[in-house]
Amino acid sequence: MASKCQPGLVQHLREEIETETAGSPVNVGQLWTNRSTRELSEVMAERGFAACPNTIDRLLREELGLGRRQAVKDRALGQCPDRDAQFKRIAELRRSFTCWGQPVISIDTKKKEMLGNFYRPGTARTDGLVHTLDHDFGSVGNGKLIPYGVYDVNANEALMALAQGSDTGELVGDAIRRWYHRMGRYRYGGANRMLVLADAGGSNGCRVGLFREKLWELSRDLGMSIRVAHFPSYCSKYNPIDHRLFSHVSRSLKGIIFRNVEAVAEAIATTKTSTGLQVKVEVMKRIYERGIKATENFLMGNFIRPDDEIPKYNYKTIHYQ
Repeated sequence: MASKCQPGLVQHLREEIETETAGSPVNVGQLWTNRSTRELSEVMAERGFAACPNTIDRLLREELGLGRRQAVKDRALGQCPDRDAQFKRIAELRRSFTCWGQPVISIDTKKKEMLGNFYRPGTARTDGLVHTLDHDFGSVGNGKLIPYGVYDVNANEALMALAQGSDTGELVGDAIRRWYHRMGRYRYGGANRMLVLADAGGSNGCRVGLFREKLWELSRDLGMSIRVAHFPSYCSKYNPIDHRLFSHVSRSLKGIIFRNVEAVAEAIATTKTSTGLQVKVEVMKRIYERGIKATENFLMGNFIRPDDEIPKYNYKTIHYQ
């Protein structure tokens, strides 16, 4: 082996890469390099060692324990003081609503996408080439697509509402309404309460008046109380819809060119998992406008009741008890 025939090779290889820090000099002792094996082979040759790129690759893996890894997105931007308490509260609410056969839904907006003949990552089997524009200019596209998801946590079913315009509280209310009339009422026809799990920010954020008003209108129309529990700030990845729906939808959309809404809807509708996930798609005909605020009547009225426990993240409509 090269490491035995050439004493000092591994040590010199270590010295060459241990000054690199992956942009984080505080990780003392952690080895990291993005240099190619060919480049490292040439550097070792300058130091008097004969090691081809394949040998360098083997030494990095077997002698220094360096595997190929990507960066992991697991560091929160900040810390919420109510984090643990709110997670416990959400768990309690989920158990209670599930025990009594009441719906528990998780809502959120998936990544917005431009419509048009634009390149998207992913591969597909084809007997030819798929040609797209060489620049992603929105001015030559057909607008922006907003995929909004409503995921039934216990039934493992979801509705994906595909809308255009802006991501607003009106879209949230319409998406939940569509989910209930198309899917929810058949499973929860006798329910008088609904639990909604949402992120703390965005169109369904904990401080968005329009979102609260549209939930109040929905509770009035459906004749049920709607309780909302927001995940703490910086904890959106824990929202069930993110890892139980959106990750699978992303897989279905790999290699798909978003030329029009119908192509996206057809691809999302094929989403399935071994655990029985079912996804239905609704193309929203309305164009949602930016800048619409909650009405004065709602803001001045007493239509939302905050909880005594962490009221910032927990509240309910008060039409029906």
